Amino acid sequence: MTLSDDRTWKRCSSCKEPIEFGVLYWVCNVSTCNRNRTALQFCTVSCWDEHLPIARHRESWAEERHAPATREAAERVAKPKEAPRPKRRIVADAKPARAAEPAAAKPAATGTTASNEVLIVASRLKDFVRYESGFNTSDRVLEPLSEIVRRVCRQAIANAERDGRKTILDRDIPKS
Repeated sequence: MTLSDDRTWKRCSSCKEPIEFGVLYWVCNVSTCNRNRTALQFCTVSCWDEHLPIARHRESWAEERHAPATREAAERVAKPKEAPRPKRRIVADAKPARAAEPAAAKPAATGTTASNEVLIVASRLKDFVRYESGFNTSDRVLEPLSEIVRRVCRQAIANAERDGRKTILDRDIPKS
């Protein structure tokens, strides 16, 4: 906030005219235009309209805002009080990061067990079957196909472990 004029709050992002304290100004409703780093503000709706060809928003509009009434009010808004940081707990006897657990006991990456979840994207499968044959697909097909995918993945995991890797590669997938 180092503007030379005491009446100037910020400058228009388009025409660079000053926006004074306490006056009406406009911002773009699109979140990428309102981030702290970008923070676009416009003195008129026509200045806002000039940024649209550059920004290429799909759908946007100008939102009215009021500039802070005084420099002190602007500084209070610009520098909110920081919340106190939570204290860190250090536990001496914590488990090592790579504890040896059986593969079946490990949870999935999403935090849930994937033992009974459907692994097939229904809409993609149905589109594929309809494209290939013109047939419809029952929702009851998803569970047996998910079980087949689980079986193939378990075989691929075993192949990667046998080769001493922690990454499944295309060559680990068994050929049908």
